[in-house]
Amino acid sequence: MSVIVPVRGFTPKIGRGTFVAANATVVGDVEIGDDCSLWFNTVLRGDVNSIRIGNRVNIQDGSVLHTLYEKSTITIADDVSIGHNVTLHGCHIGRLALIGMGAIVMDDAEVGEGALVAAGSVVLSRTKIGPNEMWGGAPARFIKLVNPDQARELNQKIARNYLMYSRWYEGGDGGIITE
Repeated sequence: MSVIVPVRGFTPKIGRGTFVAANATVVGDVEIGDDCSLWFNTVLRGDVNSIRIGNRVNIQDGSVLHTLYEKSTITIADDVSIGHNVTLHGCHIGRLALIGMGAIVMDDAEVGEGALVAAGSVVLSRTKIGPNEMWGGAPARFIKLVNPDQARELNQKIARNYLMYSRWYEGGDGGIITE
């Protein structure tokens, strides 16, 4: 069963139609929008500061979200895809962004609307990634501008697909879908 843990007087809030995989963990000051999906072995640890997630966000298997005590928070806007095994620590992710598998995004970094962070990248603290920019590497550097229409189409397709995948688990033992 999913692990939903109140801590320090905060109980996670999970939006309608959101899938939480059976072994996902959500702790403390976390608010998740509607039609999201938290996949297997994800951890959202809002024990030391807040995590706010918009609508239609998918956080894929093995990802970890955390913050700094009284210093950094996480915000993720609508229609964002967070790839497998991503670490987000006290950062802000704009609408329609894509964070590739195994990437790390550190405290006070900002990923703009429609931006793409390549798989395996390390986005250092306080880095500002502009709208529709592709960044990659360790440390991550600007690669190129991406076509906003193509980025929107790709990210909305991924978000829709993950919502569809989550519905395959309705009524089974793979997790919960909130009502």
